[in-house]
Amino acid sequence: MNGDANDEGGTGKKKAGVLQLFKAVAWAFLGIRKRSGLEADVAHLNPVALIVVGLVCAAIFVAVLLVIVHFVAG
Repeated sequence: MNGDANDEGGTGKKKAGVLQLFKAVAWAFLGIRKRSGLEADVAHLNPVALIVVGLVCAAIFVAVLLVIVHFVAG
């Protein structure tokens, strides 16, 4: 094969790993990010996968908050 194993159909874009997706979402949750990091994410991350990981992280965050409130209030 001529393309890299991580190449998406020969477009030159490499697939992002799950860890890279979670890192991008974590930075977004914190709200602090350098422009170079944002540009690198836009170039390499699949928007659909990013949305899915964002929703998963949001659900985990809400679940953790509910558990904390349950133990503090209960």
